[in-house]
Amino acid sequence: MEQQVPPEIEYDEYEESSTHILASLDGVLVGTARWRKTENGQKLERFAVLKSARGKGVGEALVKFVLDQIDDTDPAYLNSQVSAIPFYARMGFEAKGEIFYEAGIPHRKMVLKRIK
Repeated sequence: MEQQVPPEIEYDEYEESSTHILASLDGVLVGTARWRKTENGQKLERFAVLKSARGKGVGEALVKFVLDQIDDTDPAYLNSQVSAIPFYARMGFEAKGEIFYEAGIPHRKMVLKRIK
């Protein structure tokens, strides 16, 4: 609702092939994310934290949890909203390529920098 993404594009053909997680804070569900294997590696998607829970470490916990779950030999990447690029950069992702639009929102691809 906050970002005005129509429900018909929020749910896609990858719902069944993705792993979904929920985050809670003090027993209340406040965040979500999903990930899936693609031909390009592990794609992290659909990160969202309720406005009331932002700034409390929920987003960071979601990213760390997902990274702990995925195969670390695969590249990990995501499409970040431009406004969230600094957050994902702090989590070890690097912006690549040009800005593009998903659901009318500017995004940029980000790839996890892996230390070998």
